[in-house]
Amino acid sequence: MNKSAEDDFRSFVDSRWPRLLRTAYLLTGHHQDAEDLVQAALVRAYTRWERVRSAHNPEAYVWRILINTNADRLRRRRFGEWLTHWLPERSAPDCTDQLVERGVLLEALRALPARQRATVVLRYLEDRSESEVAELLGTSVGTVRSQTARALARLRAEVPRLTASERA
Repeated sequence: MNKSAEDDFRSFVDSRWPRLLRTAYLLTGHHQDAEDLVQAALVRAYTRWERVRSAHNPEAYVWRILINTNADRLRRRRFGEWLTHWLPERSAPDCTDQLVERGVLLEALRALPARQRATVVLRYLEDRSESEVAELLGTSVGTVRSQTARALARLRAEVPRLTASERA
């Protein structure tokens, strides 16, 4: 890679790192996994940087790499680690309502299939339009709408159940 392409890549990473990391956190639910995901996606983007920067929308190209890398990570992990929400040690309960709501939302998001989770995260937490989400995921707007509807229905059913289990 020539010097200007490398400078261009560094500039791209510097300007988009926080947003990529936030989205990765929402997709994975863990800070370390989010950092690993963004780094893996950026490695893939770096190796194809000439193609990425000449694309119609380089940012969308990298978002697509991030989403696909996450899907690959989930496929590989199916039989690997099993994450639990309970640690062996009991910690003091956090009384901040926002943190409890956030935890419930993240748990409900983790219960969604990867494609529905990506649709909800991009659509509502990243505030992207249906057409942008469709472009990022490589699907039609109709598919985005149906995936979003299914995800929201599942979240509506899951959140009250999780909230009730938190109180118990």
